Amino acid sequence: MSEQKKKSSLLSRLFGNRNKEVDILVEEQIQSPGRMMLDNFLHNRLGMLGLIGFVAIFLFVLIAPYFVPINLGASDATQTHVPPTSGMLKIPNEMKGKVQAIAPGPTFGVGCNTDGDVYIWGYTKITDKIDVGKIPEKVQKANIIDVAAGYDHIVALDDKNNLYVWGNTRLGQDRIPGELKSSRPSAKKEIIQIEAGYQISGALTNTGEAYFWGNGNMTDIDVKKEFQGRIKKIAIATYNYILLLDDGSVAYGGLQKNNAFTNIPENLKSGVVDIAASGDTMAAVKEDGKITVWGNITHGENNVPETESKPVEIYGGRYHYTALMENGDVISWGDNEHKQSTVTSSVNSGDVETVFAGFYQNYAVTKTGEVHTWGLSGHPLGTDDLGRDILTRIIHGGKTTMTVGAIAEAIAIIIGVILGSLAGYFGGTTDLLIMRIAEIIGGLPFLPFALLLSAIIGTRIDVQLRMYLIMVVLGLLSWTGICRLIRAQILAEREKEFVLAAQAMGVKEGTIIFKHILPNVLSILLVEATLGFATCMLTESSLSYLGFGITPPTPTWGNMLTGANNSIVIQQYWWRWVFPSAIFGICTICINLMGDEIRDAVDPKSIGR
Repeated sequence: MSEQKKKSSLLSRLFGNRNKEVDILVEEQIQSPGRMMLDNFLHNRLGMLGLIGFVAIFLFVLIAPYFVPINLGASDATQTHVPPTSGMLKIPNEMKGKVQAIAPGPTFGVGCNTDGDVYIWGYTKITDKIDVGKIPEKVQKANIIDVAAGYDHIVALDDKNNLYVWGNTRLGQDRIPGELKSSRPSAKKEIIQIEAGYQISGALTNTGEAYFWGNGNMTDIDVKKEFQGRIKKIAIATYNYILLLDDGSVAYGGLQKNNAFTNIPENLKSGVVDIAASGDTMAAVKEDGKITVWGNITHGENNVPETESKPVEIYGGRYHYTALMENGDVISWGDNEHKQSTVTSSVNSGDVETVFAGFYQNYAVTKTGEVHTWGLSGHPLGTDDLGRDILTRIIHGGKTTMTVGAIAEAIAIIIGVILGSLAGYFGGTTDLLIMRIAEIIGGLPFLPFALLLSAIIGTRIDVQLRMYLIMVVLGLLSWTGICRLIRAQILAEREKEFVLAAQAMGVKEGTIIFKHILPNVLSILLVEATLGFATCMLTESSLSYLGFGITPPTPTWGNMLTGANNSIVIQQYWWRWVFPSAIFGICTICINLMGDEIRDAVDPKSIGR
């Protein structure tokens, strides 16, 4: 048979209509109930659909965690309640080949081209009412030559030395100092650099003077007079800033005396050619190419990779740095949760002219105007109230939920099969004792019992032990149905001739039960196990949903839905509950479809035989 015919035959068996005129010789080849059940199941479309759906979800949550790691302690205020998006790195076509400046924001990017036009991409909403994507009309009419993106606002500079600020301006982000307003007769200073941070902005003039404005309660925005007139570059972190002076030294420009940024390393007193800032650290490049990082180092910002070429420029993101090398290559280091430190191979072709970096994005512009990007492109399923990626939590939550369901059902099957087999085979006092125990266990109200147990234990055990406890409790309280089913099947099987023959030959009773009788009821056990697995998953999720199961930050599908159990979340942040409930519902439906069709396949009467 040709390969094409084999494939056609396989597809026909899986999804085609079954030929009801079965040859009697084919029937004779069916030598076991298991083979008959398999044959019937393979010709059932709903059963195969459920099997394929379940296997796909199972493999997804089993394999994906190795490629999508999770940091249970992570939270990010810049990424809270971001809807599903994938456009944070997609610069508009109007800017390609004509990039003048790019400034990455937390969830958006802003740039201007050589024509002086401004473009914004990504998720641009700061609040329900503030949207930085709505570019002011006066900005659209101006010839913009530079832009800077802060946490919640944007600053732009035009060719006439005018500054524009839009976005969140409630804390003085648009309160531009009078010295920078060209409308004043005495203002003759040309702005050569603009920067933006958390609720503050800054500008540097051609006279070597720096000015900062915005929320002065959060940041020391007053620059010491001794530095004014000597400044060559400014770099703004979240709440602080540093200055590069004309003598090649680095200085902290504010009035504070004791913080992580005021203690400038001794080797930065001279010979510095460039500076940059991340969220909580500062960095400087010296003439010899050595990079020094200081501040609140928490994400490996000081792990500068060794390179053959000398760094000449440095740029800071939120928790990472990017440097342009003398030979035109680019390196990145620091936090890599969003791949912002993984420079794509296409970048290092030796022709990068400049780099724009910030937050979790990087843009490298080549000499021919081509733009290469790497970093956070978006969140396919959105984020939650702590800035955690929903897709990542669904993957790891599914692994936890399925693990709990599978192990709990395995415990229930082991107990149920052993006790049910003993009760059905021996009968009498053994049967009476086991069935009374099963009735007592089956009479316990599971959810109230589990809630009571959880309340008693409280936070005395960690999340890992809590998960194991839930598995064991679920298994210990879920075996009674399997026990009754196996008992009933064993009672029917023990009176058959093959059992009497085995007894007559002196075969041990344990061997008769578990080797000769039990295999004949495995098909029915498979049905019960399949449906029980779905039930255990639902029970675990119910406990987590009620707040008595596995607690955050460890994700499960149940506690993800618990976090979305809020009218505001349901109305405004639909992605937080739609995606977890959808995959959970699909998984449960697939398991139930599979179980129902296995049950039909076990019963020959269901297919008209």
